[in-house]
Amino acid sequence: MVQFIDRDVELDQLTDCYESETADLVVIYGRRRLGKSELVRQSIADRDDAVYYQAVESTAQNQLEQFVDIVTAQFPSLRNVRRDWEALLETLGEEDAVVVIDEFPFLIEEDESLPSRIQRVWDMELQETGLTLLLVGSSISVMEDKVLSGSAPLYGRRTATIDLKPLSASNAQQFFPNYDSETAITAWSIYGGTPYYLQTIDPEQALGTNVQQSILSERGLLYSEPEFLLRTELRQPNTYFSILRALAHGRRTPNEIAGMAGVESQSLSTYLQKLRRLRLVERHIPVTESPTSSKRGRYRIAAPLFRFWFRFVYGNQDQLRMLSDDAYDELVVPELADYVSPLFERLCQRALSKLVNRRFRDVGQWWFKQHELDVLGLTDEGLVAGECKFTSHPVSEGVLSDLERTASEVRWSGMPADGETLYVLFSRSGYTDDLKRVADTRDDVLLFDLSEIISSQ
Repeated sequence: MVQFIDRDVELDQLTDCYESETADLVVIYGRRRLGKSELVRQSIADRDDAVYYQAVESTAQNQLEQFVDIVTAQFPSLRNVRRDWEALLETLGEEDAVVVIDEFPFLIEEDESLPSRIQRVWDMELQETGLTLLLVGSSISVMEDKVLSGSAPLYGRRTATIDLKPLSASNAQQFFPNYDSETAITAWSIYGGTPYYLQTIDPEQALGTNVQQSILSERGLLYSEPEFLLRTELRQPNTYFSILRALAHGRRTPNEIAGMAGVESQSLSTYLQKLRRLRLVERHIPVTESPTSSKRGRYRIAAPLFRFWFRFVYGNQDQLRMLSDDAYDELVVPELADYVSPLFERLCQRALSKLVNRRFRDVGQWWFKQHELDVLGLTDEGLVAGECKFTSHPVSEGVLSDLERTASEVRWSGMPADGETLYVLFSRSGYTDDLKRVADTRDDVLLFDLSEIISSQ
């Protein structure tokens, strides 16, 4: 049984479109496996005026015939309508129907004129009806170029756009409600917020058992998942594999990535741009700098499962086979805390605005030369500087002292003259008694544990 979690905002948005008396053209897109199809199916589950068509890779004629079969099954009175996209949509408009065309990029691949034809019937006939037309797609580049861009025929016609994102860590936790906070954060750091991946988890089994069975075993559902998706999206994926492996092993700057991946520095940006467009890689900068002008960008893998796969599976397949059921304990466990730490920092950054009662302009990381802050929040009252420790030892007073010294190096043009820096610490293993006493006597020091971090996502 498919577990459907959250998406309340998106469901409400779609329901509003369906109930509207005016025509709506809704575009839904996002990375593969995020649950776009399930979202629209849930949204029309109780409706008798909805047509759901999932396109497949086939000829244009076959695609049209399949659409006709689905339309006429739902609306038998349309059997005599001309077998043509425009005629069918026009007649569905007269019925004020809800029409879902899933995997729309497959249709465009076979018939590049289709967006123009939909635009024509929309402008001439459908705008005056109560039709809701949903165009859904996983190929982000096709959806952006052929549907959303300023040069696309349908530009300016859409009334709503849903760019579907992964589930939050707290929503992901509903797939494994019995895991404690530390295990839940580790599970999110491996599977991310992608519903399809989270569905593979058996909540009655230990996390290590799940990872062994679903990702590290040749028989696992996710053993070849990143490779499959990359080969679907990219014609020559091997160079991209090398770049993702470098990122998964902690290379962050263009020079570091190019060096480990064996890619010419001049051509690296083209590959990174493609990976960014696929939402697999993201560029981030010091939070105090401008996204448009900063030259100090770093890169990281956005999707946790891809990061895990390129660190522990890619290139290690022979070793995984030899280790068999011991692979998780032998390969993953010794490096697990180091692997989780950067993702733990992302969770702490996302938690900050919920945990600290200030109005934030922005939250992120900060670095300059040898100085670095895991978390830095910018507020009108001053800085909120944080350190994240996913270690097996309690955080001591010395970590706070280091945090204070590093925060003093931050230069931010929006800093208020009388701003006061607030220091926040996030710890996997708690805090020493000395640090707790310091926090009790100071109102500029806050300590947070794992349960607070994950519940605030």
